[in-house]
Amino acid sequence: MPTLRIDLNADLGEGYGVWRLGDDAAVLDVVTSANVACGFHAGDPAGLRRTCADAVAAGARIGAQVSYPDRVGFGRRFVDVAADDLTADVVYQIGALDGIARSVGGRVEYVKPHGALYNSIVTHEEQAGAVVAALVALGGDLPLLGLPDSASLRRAAAAGIRTVAEAFADRAYLADGSLMPRGRTGAVITDTAEICARAVRMVHDHEVVADDGSVVAVTPASICLHGDTPGAVEHARAVASALRDAGAEIAAFVG
Repeated sequence: MPTLRIDLNADLGEGYGVWRLGDDAAVLDVVTSANVACGFHAGDPAGLRRTCADAVAAGARIGAQVSYPDRVGFGRRFVDVAADDLTADVVYQIGALDGIARSVGGRVEYVKPHGALYNSIVTHEEQAGAVVAALVALGGDLPLLGLPDSASLRRAAAAGIRTVAEAFADRAYLADGSLMPRGRTGAVITDTAEICARAVRMVHDHEVVADDGSVVAVTPASICLHGDTPGAVEHARAVASALRDAGAEIAAFVG
């Protein structure tokens, strides 16, 4: 019987109009949690509704993938937004996606910031507080998915919000436990075997090797597999298979 339990999540709903990014439906056959874009960095209403419907049909939990208002930069550029404005932006995005999800029989069950916002609130105390303030304003019932030991998770825990630590099987780590910036060579890992080995080591041994060869401790409740990386579907299927072979049960962290 499985002795380990792990959630697999992926960023989905990131197309726009006729432009599609990745095969969301295929990824949803594997992952247990869907981080669905909310329109600020990607996603249009019809596409987001379709993605939410696909997630409901697949039995995947829906999370609001909130971001800076940055369509041109795909949410991967830092925005020096005032705290009150950021709180309002996050509330707006969660509310919009929750309405869309409910229209197809689902609902938003957690929140995961996207891109530059995700990375900023690892250390940016003011913006981390602004994101947490949005969750508190919405009742404090939505878990926050993020990087372990980040400012956002610390503040969320202090506010009584459930925090969920995640790790990235297809992203390189720095020695301090942060993600290697995407602009650096090797930041995104595309070799399936390597991704699988990293995922199993994260879940089984609670560690990952950083870019300098040092070992970083990780204790993930969820592993992210990016839906827009080359071979994303094959990676997701292989990781799920490798984790099960290693004795892990793949299940959502909510519900």
